[in-house]
Amino acid sequence: MLDKLSNNHPAVEFQVKQVEQVPKVKEATNEREEQPEKELLAKDKTEKVIERMNDFLKESNTHLKFQFHEGLQKYYVAIVDDTTDEVIKEIPPKKLLDMYAAMTDYLGLLVDKKA
Repeated sequence: MLDKLSNNHPAVEFQVKQVEQVPKVKEATNEREEQPEKELLAKDKTEKVIERMNDFLKESNTHLKFQFHEGLQKYYVAIVDDTTDEVIKEIPPKKLLDMYAAMTDYLGLLVDKKA
C-alpha cells in the first residue's frame, strides 16, 4: 500500500522509525501498605508547618492550637494569646462547626424516619 502512495506522489518519502523501548509499568502495590507512609509524611509536614507558624507568631505572643471537634470528627485551628490563654480566632469558627454538625444530625434524623 505504501508503494501505491509513493508512486502517486514521487516527492513524498516515508520514513519508518524504530519504536523505542517503553519503560515497564510499576507493579501495583497494595494501597494499604503505602497509606501509613503517606500518613507519617503528612503528619511530619504538618508538624513542621505548625512549628514554623508558631515561630512566626512568637513575636505577637500567640500560638496555634489544634482542637478536635467531637460532632464532626475533624480538627480546627485556634489562635491563642500566650499571656492570657484567650482564644483570639478560630479557623473555621467553632460556632459554624457546631451549626454544621447540628444540621447533619437533623438531616440524619429526617432520612432515618422516612426510610
